[in-house]
Amino acid sequence: MSSFRLRTLGASLLAAVVIAVTALAAGTLALFLANGQQLEIIGPAASYYAVPALVVFVVLAILGLVGVYARWYTALIGGLAAAVLAVLISAGLPLIGAQFTSDVLAQYASRQVALELVFALAVVLATVTLGRRIHGALAITETEEVLRRQYALVRRPAASLDQGVVTHIERTPVDVELAGRQWEAYVAALTGAGWEPVEVDPDDDLPDSVFVEDTVVMFGPLAVLTNPGTESRTAEVDAVEQTVLGLSLETARIEAPGTLDGGDVLKIGRTVFVGRGGRTNADGIRQLRKILAPRGYSVVAVPMTKALHLKSAVTALPDGTVIGYRPVVDDPFVFDRFLEMPEEGGAHVVILSDDTVLMASSAPESARIIEGLGYRVISVDISEFEKLEGCVTCLSVRIR
Repeated sequence: MSSFRLRTLGASLLAAVVIAVTALAAGTLALFLANGQQLEIIGPAASYYAVPALVVFVVLAILGLVGVYARWYTALIGGLAAAVLAVLISAGLPLIGAQFTSDVLAQYASRQVALELVFALAVVLATVTLGRRIHGALAITETEEVLRRQYALVRRPAASLDQGVVTHIERTPVDVELAGRQWEAYVAALTGAGWEPVEVDPDDDLPDSVFVEDTVVMFGPLAVLTNPGTESRTAEVDAVEQTVLGLSLETARIEAPGTLDGGDVLKIGRTVFVGRGGRTNADGIRQLRKILAPRGYSVVAVPMTKALHLKSAVTALPDGTVIGYRPVVDDPFVFDRFLEMPEEGGAHVVILSDDTVLMASSAPESARIIEGLGYRVISVDISEFEKLEGCVTCLSVRIR
């Protein structure tokens, strides 16, 4: 059983126990006070409310597993249902096998209402207050479990990888078999750093599909599915959408005529820099801004003319410092802190933790600079993907 289900089960059981005990205590106290505060009444009173309290526990333990505590009004409905069922069972047990006249039944019913009212009210109030607090403190949602697990979306290289689109560099032959081995080493590096790879189904008809970054951008539990700026890549999004839906993530989508490549999106805290260039247009940026504004993100458009994507030119270190290769950066002054790297591959890092980044082995001098800033650098060879304007950021999407 997953930790999500175990924690949900534990939270549901504990919340149900607390509610049942609270109602039992409330009912017992009411009978104690109604009978002149005689101590000898406590035992029988507790015994009397034991059965309805057990019913409440069972009902709310089950309802807790299906999300009854998610909203105050669902908790209210669940509490009412548990209280009514408990009272009906409790009131009905003494009638089994008994013979009553209508007058006796009326007297019995009026007395039973008085006895059960405090108990029922306690169940409802405890469910809406104590139950919700306990469950909310202990349980986690499936989405929270996904974020905690540190998943990273990856996609195996297509057999047609060497047919991938090239825009800003001259085409050179790609060794597809070597690319496959490099991809395996890249995924192993993610795994070694604590990230759990989630593979999107491969498709040999989509040459650029290994560059999964361009198809989706993560903002915590929200997956923004893109509309790639190259028509041949739009079909890549479908399998990615199915994968993120399978992880119980919320989704939003950039729709035509807007275009957006994930490689153009650089997140630094609550600020989202978006490259406006050959792959991402103004309408795509407007749509992203509209999606993110209610979540507290600020979207800043950045002109891009010298590189394929914004993150082909710049990325950011864990402390928010933007690093870039100056010849392909249109305007470094857009960023609060900019640190120039001596190699183009040195502008690309994948943040693996607060003190660890992943870089391409093609930028050893840049790696030494970043290590000098106190970071641990993990280097991987991605030479075959660099022939297609790819970099370390292109090959994965961390769900964070």
